[in-house]
Amino acid sequence: MQLNPKITIRLFTDGHSKGFGPGIAELMERIDSSGSLRTACAQMGMSYSKAWSIVKSCETSLGFKLLERTVGGESGGGSVVTENGHKMLECYRKLQKEIDIKAESLLRDRFGDSFPDFFQ
Repeated sequence: MQLNPKITIRLFTDGHSKGFGPGIAELMERIDSSGSLRTACAQMGMSYSKAWSIVKSCETSLGFKLLERTVGGESGGGSVVTENGHKMLECYRKLQKEIDIKAESLLRDRFGDSFPDFFQ
């Protein structure tokens, strides 16, 4: 058996409002690949209204738009991740990766490479 750390990063603004976390990051990645908030919601098993609420809350907390939305019409509506949204997502994923690497290193430092043997 081997132990593996799982650390989830949630970023909060000065007013202690949740600004960004794993849920909005995944939602944005799915929107980026599908071009649709509705499709991203379906893929995540999330209601459209909940997703809108999460996006609006994050945008308010962060002070910038994460998505540009277009309403229906001939070609249909859609959502696009903004330039600031892409920057936020990129920085968040880099931070997550660096923390994962550090957590793995710390775990090995504390418990060694073979978890069960540590307690014998």
